[in-house]
Amino acid sequence: SAAVRHGDTAQGVRRRMILDRPDVLLTTPESLESMLVSATIDPRALLSDVRAVVVDEVHAFAGDDRGWHLLAVLERLTRLTGRPLQRVGLSATVGNADDLLDWLQGSNRGRRPGRVLAPAASGGGVPEIALDYVGSVPNAATVIARLHPGEKRLVFADSRRTVEQLGVRLGELGVETYVSHSSLSVAERRRSEAAFAQGRDCVIVATSTLELGIDVGDLDRVLQVGAPTTVASLLQRLGRTGRRPGTSRNLTVLAAEDDALLRAAGLLLLWSQGYVEPISPPPHPAHIAAQQVLALALQERQIGRATWTDWLGGLALVPPAEADAVVDGLLGKGVLDQDSGLLFAGPEAERRYGRRHFMELMSVFTSDPQVTVLHGRTEVGTVDPMVLVAKVTGPRRLALAGRTWTVTHVDWTRRRAYVEPAEGAGMARWVGTAVPLGGRLVDAIRRVLLGAIPAGVILSGRASERLDGLRAERADQVDADRTVVLHADGETCWWTWAGGRANAVLHAALTTVDPQLGHPSRTYTNEHVALRVDATASEVGAALAKARARYGEDLAGAEPEITRRAVQDLKFGDLLPGGLAERTLAERLADHPGAVHAAALPRVERRTAG
Repeated sequence: SAAVRHGDTAQGVRRRMILDRPDVLLTTPESLESMLVSATIDPRALLSDVRAVVVDEVHAFAGDDRGWHLLAVLERLTRLTGRPLQRVGLSATVGNADDLLDWLQGSNRGRRPGRVLAPAASGGGVPEIALDYVGSVPNAATVIARLHPGEKRLVFADSRRTVEQLGVRLGELGVETYVSHSSLSVAERRRSEAAFAQGRDCVIVATSTLELGIDVGDLDRVLQVGAPTTVASLLQRLGRTGRRPGTSRNLTVLAAEDDALLRAAGLLLLWSQGYVEPISPPPHPAHIAAQQVLALALQERQIGRATWTDWLGGLALVPPAEADAVVDGLLGKGVLDQDSGLLFAGPEAERRYGRRHFMELMSVFTSDPQVTVLHGRTEVGTVDPMVLVAKVTGPRRLALAGRTWTVTHVDWTRRRAYVEPAEGAGMARWVGTAVPLGGRLVDAIRRVLLGAIPAGVILSGRASERLDGLRAERADQVDADRTVVLHADGETCWWTWAGGRANAVLHAALTTVDPQLGHPSRTYTNEHVALRVDATASEVGAALAKARARYGEDLAGAEPEITRRAVQDLKFGDLLPGGLAERTLAERLADHPGAVHAAALPRVERRTAG
């Protein structure tokens, strides 16, 4: 027998699961942990017979904090069952499978054999990949409406706002359209996905929510508006097609702006060269250690201060010396109390995570406060509060679930907005966090600007023409073998093309040893480091020499500056003692090898008129 349990599973289904335990349980790490800490069920009775754990799309866990959370929960489950659990990870897009195997083994490492099974890919043939430049989101909708009529099309976009804009515009163009993203209600997403699965001549527009294999039936075409940030994500999207016998994988990328065109071309260049990013767990998960000791105190009702790490089976979330500091921080904030060396949940834990806030403790990601949108009694989804207070002329209209709504009332106390269907365009807005691009991708963009063309990719005339234009416009920023210190348009930048994390290290190193070298108000981007307007290449070289003398050749002590907002966005970061959250973030924002490589390249200085 099989059963499903997640945050939306009804209580009646959960009760039946306890009485009649399934042979196979499909669940999430968060729901598994909620079972471990539950005060209403006995987790040992429910989970004591577990023998194996299968992690689907394991790469999606390993690259962020959900991976550390998953490993910690698996170690606790191992201890609860009293036996080593077989761990199986599934992935179709990973560049370092051996490293991922080692990571997934956890406490089984050295105790049970592990191996990578990588059968040759079957069928599919050479994928059909095209890159087009359309210039705007409305133009992208027009192209999608005209491409492949009569076929099922899955369209990826990289923001909820773009998904909604496309959904509304495609509907206006007479295309049967559904949308799916994380701010829609579960019922709305399921309705869209089920309707699309049953349809034939239709489009579903989605964020990465549909990247990881959710079943929406047989697909004919996959399109991408904009560009993802990794080759692995590109491969996941490409892999949604070509599953039926006699069909091939296909992907059409529609770039709506210049940056997306360059990013897509860079990704496709890396793909054509066989590159897939290695998956690396984020370093120093001190905040996950704080979450785990509190979860263990809830699970066991009390846990030994000196022994809580034993439950993690050797999983070193923090160095031993920091484990005490983490506990001290929780005690100091009242989240934990202690008596005779035993830790238990304190009054602040009840205030933060009691009752309806309980699942907040199980999730390792921060989500901004949202307003629930209701049509009658039906939940449509959630929106950022700012969209409800922004100045408008006439009725306030929202774009949500691929439709336009007029806001009739906002209950700010209960954070609810009531809407009715409307015609015309509506506003769509959510707050997101920008992710620094990796050095390999940014360097690939540099190579595209130098003339590289991805093999095996069909470039439209519009894409080729715009790429040629960008190569001419940005020729002074790139060089085949050197980085560029460029004076242009009243600004001076060091174009390293090293990626956001490497440039964060370089900016920190330069401005620490020479505070006058940096720009007074700007810092760095994925492509460059901003400098004082009259800075020179020789000054950059001198500052790098001082930085090496201060930090060593590896620049290991040069740490990026961490903003207060970044600390606020680190879930459970506020549970850590002073400075530990900042150190965690500094390690995660830094690419020291990339910075060292960029610093070692020769530099050329250029000036442009104007």
